[in-house]
Amino acid sequence: MKRIVEVALGIVTGIGGFLEVGSLATAVQAGADFGYRLAWSIALGSICLAFLCEMSGRFTAISKHTIPDALRERFGFGFFVVPLVGMMLVMLLVLMAELGGVAMAFQLATGVRFPWWILPVGLATWLLLWRGTFGLIEKGVSVLGLVTLTFVVAAVKVHPDYGALAHALLPSGPPQQPAHYGFVAVSVLGASVSPYLFFFYSAGAVEDRWDVSYLGINRITAGAGMGFGGIVAIAALVVAAHIFHPQHVKVEHYEQIAGLLPPVLGRAGFWLFVASLGIACFGAALELALTIAYTAAQGFGWTWSEDQPPGSDARFSLTYTAAIVVAMIPMLFGIDLLKLTVFSMALTALALPLAIVPFLLLMNDPAYVREYRNGWLGNIAVALIVGLACVVAIAAIPLQLLGGS
Repeated sequence: MKRIVEVALGIVTGIGGFLEVGSLATAVQAGADFGYRLAWSIALGSICLAFLCEMSGRFTAISKHTIPDALRERFGFGFFVVPLVGMMLVMLLVLMAELGGVAMAFQLATGVRFPWWILPVGLATWLLLWRGTFGLIEKGVSVLGLVTLTFVVAAVKVHPDYGALAHALLPSGPPQQPAHYGFVAVSVLGASVSPYLFFFYSAGAVEDRWDVSYLGINRITAGAGMGFGGIVAIAALVVAAHIFHPQHVKVEHYEQIAGLLPPVLGRAGFWLFVASLGIACFGAALELALTIAYTAAQGFGWTWSEDQPPGSDARFSLTYTAAIVVAMIPMLFGIDLLKLTVFSMALTALALPLAIVPFLLLMNDPAYVREYRNGWLGNIAVALIVGLACVVAIAAIPLQLLGGS
């Protein structure tokens, strides 16, 4: 029974943690601009993330190492510092967007502009990390994140063309605006296959003391959790394809996205959207701040654990504190939140090879994963993900210049 509960909580965590400001904004933009056509990018990103999370959980359960820790040990600090700096900068940018997403939810609810909410939102994020435990952050907030299933309900109520949607799960050429089509696809992939998600997953396996007996739970959690999370994101795309796309609405501000659910769910739809945005972004902000601290602590060999008192791992606690403070500063000046979100997702895609390529080598190193190293199917999957990551990385900046708004 205990293992069944752990599997259920793991799946809930995957669903509640998948949809955040990046995946929501990019999914809605994809649906508004291109109808169903970019559903394949969410599906592909979800499959890639499920493979990477399963591998990171298996790697940690067998080796007792997190990914950053093993990268430093296996390749040396001189090599590790490159992905470390790149990943930290990208995660910091995404943390800005997530804190801004929570503040935007308060703006929508109260009418008070979001820069005024940044300080209380940042303080609440820091306080929960300072006083909370890993279990509370990983599972407690993610359970609240199930409110995002509202998008699935709305998607069913708009009576989508399931045949056309199934056809859109296979890539097709853009009808027009190829540069913008490519940029949105890259942003969706960056939101779906964000490296912080499987870095956090790896650290969580250590926090939860996984061993070889958890491999089955890991496989189900990664596959079902990320799979259902992808379904929620596709649901948001479907609703946008029915509400915004026929009216040729170009989504340029979060206030427009707030109009997504009311035509389907009435006045309650507005408040469900506000709750979904606020809770999902708050959970992601907690995970991102923790992942920044995890990555730094594991990379430098510091003591770390969210379950320890802050005084026992002072450098770890100081890192997430500093990350939150730095992320709040630009948001106080009222920068364009939607543009920041979409651009940060494109940069996340650009950073993918820094994390995935060395991870592939670790997953085939018997010194770490023994007989549990990747088989031919896993290696083919990761090789395809690496190839996708490289293509996306090469394309990200030119597509931003040509097709970003």
